[in-house]
Amino acid sequence: MRTPWIVGVSGASGTPYAKAVLSGLLDAGEAVDLVVSKAARLTLLDETGATVRDAHWKDDVAAWLGRDLGDLAYWPAGDLAAGPSSGSYPAKGMAVVPASTAACAGIAIGLSKDLLQRAAEVNLKERRRTVVVPRETPVTRSHLEHLIALHDAGAVVLPASPGFYGSGAQATAAQLVDFVAGKVLDALGVPHRLFKRWAGELNQRSPLGGP
Repeated sequence: MRTPWIVGVSGASGTPYAKAVLSGLLDAGEAVDLVVSKAARLTLLDETGATVRDAHWKDDVAAWLGRDLGDLAYWPAGDLAAGPSSGSYPAKGMAVVPASTAACAGIAIGLSKDLLQRAAEVNLKERRRTVVVPRETPVTRSHLEHLIALHDAGAVVLPASPGFYGSGAQATAAQLVDFVAGKVLDALGVPHRLFKRWAGELNQRSPLGGP
């Protein structure tokens, strides 16, 4: 039985994180179900120039990711009768990356405004691995309260906060994106080689560990 990871892309800035997570899952041979919110389409267009159209999703997603799609399925965000809307639909879990404040709030209170929110709520109630990647900063009290509610419901709240120890102070944007994507895959339990892991020794490139 096909049992995919669901990846929801919401409207927060940070679509490169979504691309890196999707590529990491596909590189690991995992099946993926993709849901792109209406707001995320605008962000994706603004940040990358890429479009995701429901009727042309295969070509559009392949162009955005720049790769073969492997075992990737796509569900329109407005389709509340889609497979991931039901707890009986087989899935390993879900990552919402990036997760906007609106998406976090909607998932936390069970709003089910669209398929992304509904699928995340379903994964939480079914006690499946659910990772939420907020990126916006600074945050308000209400946002923090929603993140606490998600944590208490069983989600892993994983802010898009890259570490520099793997690549040094001169790390490229791509390396920092891969660090966050790697942490998401760690939380999902999916193997990857997206960053250099800490081994208990300071970097030998300089006395202070820099490049």
